[in-house]
Amino acid sequence: MARPRPSRSSSSFLPLLLLLPARHPLALLVAVAVTATLPPPALPYGFRNCIEAAWDPGFFRCIQRYLESPGPAVSDLPPRTYALNLSHNALRLLPPASFARLPRLRTLDLAYNRLQTLAPGAFDGLGELSALDLSYNRLAALGDGVFAGLGNLSSLWLRRNPLGSVSPGALAPLVNLRCLSLRGGRLEGLGAVAEAVKGLGRLRTLDLCCNNLTALGPGPPLPASLVNLHLCNNSLGGLLGASPTTLRHVRTLDLSYNGIARAEAFAPLRLRNLSLLHLSGNPLDVFRLLEVSDVRPHSLDFSGLTLGEGGVEKVCQKLKGPRALRRLKLQHNGFQKMPNGTLASCPLLKELDLSYNRLRGVGCVGLLLRGEQQRELEALTVEHNLLQRLPSCWTAAELPRLANISFRYNRILTIGPGAFAYAPALRVLKLNINSLARLDRDALRGLGNLTELRLDNNLLTDLYQGSFVDLGSLRTLNLRNNRVSVLFPGIFKGLASLQTLDLGGNNLRHLASRSLLGVPVLSKLYLDRNRLLEVRSEVFAPVQATLGVLDLQANNLQYITQRQRQQPPFRNLSRLYDLKMQAQQPYGLKVLPHRFFQGLVGLRSLSLSQNKLLAIPADVFQDLGQLTFLTLADSSNGMQDLPDGVFRNLGNLLTLDLENVGLHSLTLEVFGNLSRLRVLKLAKNELKTFNYSVASRLPSLRYLDLRKCPLSCTCDNTWLQSWLNNSRVQVVYPYNYTCGLRHHAYVHSFDTRVCFLDLGFYLFTGTVPVVLLLLVVPVVYHRAYWRLKYHWYLLRCWVNQQWRREEERYVYDSFVSYNSADESWVLQELVPQLERDSFRLCLHHRDFQPGRSIIDNIVDAVYNSRKTVCVVSRSYLRSEWCSMEVQLASYRLLDERRDVLVLVLLEDVGDAELSAYHRMRRVLLRRTYLRWPPEPPAQPLFWARLKKALRWGEGGEGEEEEGLGAGRRGEKEEKA
Repeated sequence: MARPRPSRSSSSFLPLLLLLPARHPLALLVAVAVTATLPPPALPYGFRNCIEAAWDPGFFRCIQRYLESPGPAVSDLPPRTYALNLSHNALRLLPPASFARLPRLRTLDLAYNRLQTLAPGAFDGLGELSALDLSYNRLAALGDGVFAGLGNLSSLWLRRNPLGSVSPGALAPLVNLRCLSLRGGRLEGLGAVAEAVKGLGRLRTLDLCCNNLTALGPGPPLPASLVNLHLCNNSLGGLLGASPTTLRHVRTLDLSYNGIARAEAFAPLRLRNLSLLHLSGNPLDVFRLLEVSDVRPHSLDFSGLTLGEGGVEKVCQKLKGPRALRRLKLQHNGFQKMPNGTLASCPLLKELDLSYNRLRGVGCVGLLLRGEQQRELEALTVEHNLLQRLPSCWTAAELPRLANISFRYNRILTIGPGAFAYAPALRVLKLNINSLARLDRDALRGLGNLTELRLDNNLLTDLYQGSFVDLGSLRTLNLRNNRVSVLFPGIFKGLASLQTLDLGGNNLRHLASRSLLGVPVLSKLYLDRNRLLEVRSEVFAPVQATLGVLDLQANNLQYITQRQRQQPPFRNLSRLYDLKMQAQQPYGLKVLPHRFFQGLVGLRSLSLSQNKLLAIPADVFQDLGQLTFLTLADSSNGMQDLPDGVFRNLGNLLTLDLENVGLHSLTLEVFGNLSRLRVLKLAKNELKTFNYSVASRLPSLRYLDLRKCPLSCTCDNTWLQSWLNNSRVQVVYPYNYTCGLRHHAYVHSFDTRVCFLDLGFYLFTGTVPVVLLLLVVPVVYHRAYWRLKYHWYLLRCWVNQQWRREEERYVYDSFVSYNSADESWVLQELVPQLERDSFRLCLHHRDFQPGRSIIDNIVDAVYNSRKTVCVVSRSYLRSEWCSMEVQLASYRLLDERRDVLVLVLLEDVGDAELSAYHRMRRVLLRRTYLRWPPEPPAQPLFWARLKKALRWGEGGEGEEEEGLGAGRRGEKEEKA
């Protein structure tokens, strides 16, 4: 197992640890001491094809993984899984017991696959499953046993499958099924479906819309529990095969778009128990239907029927009675006008829906009703019509209970003064998605109870002072996606209760300092998708005590340098908890000024994604101690690594999104203080590793995303490989991380055996001496050239000596080493004396071989002679060649352990002079030498001793010459 890396700040022993071999005992002790002081590292786990929800453990998504069978996704999921989404894959077959290893599964989504068959027992082991979605597959039939074991299933969706047949026993195991959707199939008769669901005693909703149904029978009766039956968009023109009891328990029946033309087709059916009948899109005489069937008028939805001229009055006549009608829907009836008093004959109405017609005007609404009706109406919906203007209604009759009005999806251009004066109790007004270009200053007068006003998606360019002065109870004002370019001071005067103001998607470039006057309790302000060039602290002064959400995304905020010329824009918003500043246009924020977020001490969520940041100062998040969510995703514009200490005060951060920000490395200086971080997203960065030191300092981490990072398969990542096989932090798709650009090599399985050989240590020990040698050699060469030369010759001498080791006979008795300045004494005194007694002497001027190198001649002379006589004088000491001859002779002396060196001191040389020639001084201190006496009487003794020294060793090399001791004893004897 790979050795963990210690953090930089973990211990003062780290430098020592780095200098020790990897398996050194002291290194192990230091490593234990260091890791003992660190918090426990987060141990990861991952799944090959699924992602567990970061904040919902047990919920898994395995979407768009190109899976052809569920096995690869289910094989590594834990048994605690309770929800699984396998939609948008390529599943073709579910084999038996496909999900048996997930016994706690309650929700299973298999939509948008290619399933053609379900094997019997495919869902064995899922006794707790309550919801199953098999929509948008290729299932053509449901056989017996396919849903075996799903006794707890309550919802089953099989929408948009080419389902042509359902076996009578296919749905029998689903005893607790409450909702069944077979919409969009190819079923041809209700009888076969009734046979399949007859045993489902708890079934309440059955959806068979968009099939090929042509008959309602024959077949058994539907379960008594079934109350909602949807048969829309089929071919039930004649309602063939239906018995009087087929639909007797149904409460909501949808027969829309079936081509039913004859009202008499309903005569045999018992429909009196219906509470809602949809017949939209059928060429049916609805009034004839009410005559020949037992359908109650109050249960019939009159939308999408051909009512004819005066049809509304006829409907109202049919609906008359003592009981008030909760809701009257007249959608899709093609009404082009609604004259005053049109609904006068209707019963008391609570809700009126005139949507999806071709109305060009509805007047003041109250004129459509009469007397008591006006007092009961609570909701009015006129959507998807052709309304162009709303007139003034100052004098119109009041509707005291009307609380909800919706005029959405029309073509309203103008609204007159007092247009809603007839509804003083109005609470919700929806005028969005129109063509409103001008809002009259008095259009909203008198709406003191209004709490929600929708004016979004219009063409408003100007807002006038006093427009909202009467809206003291308004809490939500939506002006999104208009063309407002200026907010005049006092424009929101009167909105004392406003909590949410949405101005997103307008043309605002600047906000004046008094733009937000009049909204003292504003808590949510949306200014996104405008053209704001700057934000200033004075703008938010009126709402600084209450503002909690501020949306500034997709504006034109730009900063050139990190120096802030003005005060930090949010410095007084201490209660702001959500700030969005992502995707500034046209290229995003590139620079954040120093202390830009100063004052946001209560901020919990900050979005800065899609901003192409070039630089972030280290102190930019300094005041955000309560921050729990931060995203900088998609900000890779050359920022590369984050500055040290940028997150040092974010100790409460739970989610950090750094996807695609250009990170090259992770360091403790950046991530070391995020002790509570649970979710970390690092996908699409340039990371080659996830540092162990960082992982060990994130003890709360539970979710890590490293997708599309070029992780390297090197020894630095051996710890990551073992880390990926543990179980504490979910690493998203860990088995898909490739080794850089090598698409067939994976981080979780690359060969790490070479890393355990301490290859780095061996390379270190092998290269360091070479490097040091290359550094030292030039210095040594410069300062000790002759010393190096001497050792080189010494080596050659040793080599030559090895070749001559076996030679026992010598050519010369003595090699005479002298300086040319002493040549006269050698030739006149020394040579005659010694050669007279038959000594064979080697002299360099006479016996050296011409053409050979000097060093070779010297070596041969020393090793071919029994002894070496060195004639020492001041000239001799100054000669490098003479010094070398002495050293070579000394080396032979040490190597052969024989006395082969005889020193003759020709001149009296003191210690002070010898100190400059340390090599010769060392030799004179260690060897006995003879001094040449200038007095003639003493010379015979000198020659006798010299000859004796040269003869010593001829017979026995181990004998010690008398009188020749070590040190300078010979000198003392001569003086004596």
